[in-house]
Amino acid sequence: MKVIITGATGMVGRGVLLECLEDLRVEKVLIITRRPSGESHPKLAEIIHTDFTEYTTIKDQLTGYDACFAIMGVSAAGMNEETYTQLTYHATVSLARTLFEANPNMTFTYVSGKGTDSTERGRLMWARVKGKTENEILRMGFQKALMFRPGLILPLRGITSSTRLYQFFFDYFMWLIRLVQWISPNSVTDTTRMGQAMINAHLLHSERDVLDPIDINLLAAKT
Repeated sequence: MKVIITGATGMVGRGVLLECLEDLRVEKVLIITRRPSGESHPKLAEIIHTDFTEYTTIKDQLTGYDACFAIMGVSAAGMNEETYTQLTYHATVSLARTLFEANPNMTFTYVSGKGTDSTERGRLMWARVKGKTENEILRMGFQKALMFRPGLILPLRGITSSTRLYQFFFDYFMWLIRLVQWISPNSVTDTTRMGQAMINAHLLHSERDVLDPIDINLLAAKT
């Protein structure tokens, strides 16, 4: 399979990238990024693209791919709804539309988050916007479209978060995360299982198109 990844320089995206590079079932990986990833691998290609609201200028380089893992995202903290919608909804939908025109038979996987509001009418701004994004992608017509809604994600394999608050939490409160994981193992996933689940989501059958943490962990374990 040939895969496109966005958000590969982020915590989750890097975890997914590493899994794709090591998985023998993945033949080629293309990452679309604002800055060089610093990663080198024989099956890795990279497009530096600064305007994530349009992809028509690079459309010709996006054909022939089987799956897209759309992992780019920003925190809604301190952001108004208009700006957050531009960076979340418009950026993701623009990518999806371009890829649907180029590869209508591909699997498009979008990472939103646990608590995303499919009704688009809830009180949480970020949840409404992500719900709107999910709904638009699901209506688009992809052969397979999957919405990943992880909760707490543990960074493995030396990966760190560029968000200081998240990394502080991982550095000083890992005992609490492990306690939550022990009490409720399927409320927590990790960067490795996110990557494995995305690969399996394309190659294997998934009974659901909206996947919660327990679904992600089960899909990652499939062979």
